[in-house]
Amino acid sequence: MNKNTVPKRAVDCAAFEPKHLDDALALSRQAQWPHRLEDWSLLLSLSRGLVAMDAGSGRLVGTVLMTPYGEDAATINMVIVDEGWRGQGLGRRLMDEAMALADGRPLRLVATSEGLPLYEKLGFREVGTVLQHQGEAGAVPPVAAEDVAPAGAEDLAAIAALDGQAFGADRRLLLERIAGVGSFTLLRRNGVPAGFAALRDFGRGQVVGPVVAPDADGAKALIGPILAAHPGKFLRVDTTADTGLAPWLADCGLRPVGGGIAMRRPAPAAAPASPVPVSTFALASQALG
Repeated sequence: MNKNTVPKRAVDCAAFEPKHLDDALALSRQAQWPHRLEDWSLLLSLSRGLVAMDAGSGRLVGTVLMTPYGEDAATINMVIVDEGWRGQGLGRRLMDEAMALADGRPLRLVATSEGLPLYEKLGFREVGTVLQHQGEAGAVPPVAAEDVAPAGAEDLAAIAALDGQAFGADRRLLLERIAGVGSFTLLRRNGVPAGFAALRDFGRGQVVGPVVAPDADGAKALIGPILAAHPGKFLRVDTTADTGLAPWLADCGLRPVGGGIAMRRPAPAAAPASPVPVSTFALASQALG
């Protein structure tokens, strides 16, 4: 055997079940990801997934989730391999299994630079850059006056419709789960729902997202009051480079701390067939899109 060859060890894959959550949390902490047990539980409630177990010890050494949005899209997320098991093809095996679970749905994920080569081999193509901003918000620069107010349960259908236009798939179940643990703010123009923002507990503090709006001014009008209402609180926003929000978020005190590479399989068409009235200005999370 070549001295540089790492011998492969036996691994067993099984369906990801709630009983695996504590060990999955330990694995994400090893990777220095901020997820709480509640964050893992929310993801699993929306997803199907797999765990990889060391065949010898039974220890959990890998995870992957596939989160479907109807038949039109799915995200692959929480792809984690124990640091002692890397370089042995386990990440590839988990991805193959997750793609099989997706059953032909178009796929999305957010890649790290380390994972990029694997995802490219699997047919994913880069479509954008995710920019993670976080910290304690400072003074929020003035934003244009808009009709923005807390949303109620009666607004969820309108919120789901706006999200579907922006995301390109039905995520009502996700939005219902967010409503159960967080809150929504609604933007109206001419009395008609035109955008929304969600806020919920996540990781070290709270995350603002998804945020859907017709333009950047609308997105700022939704996000600004949320930041202003939570002085001294740790907040996170995952935006994308094409929204142009990053400089404004930095001016609000949310510093850039990296991000990821947005990828799809198959790659989308070069341009939509017709203009989309709203766009996504902040993700629900890098896992959920």
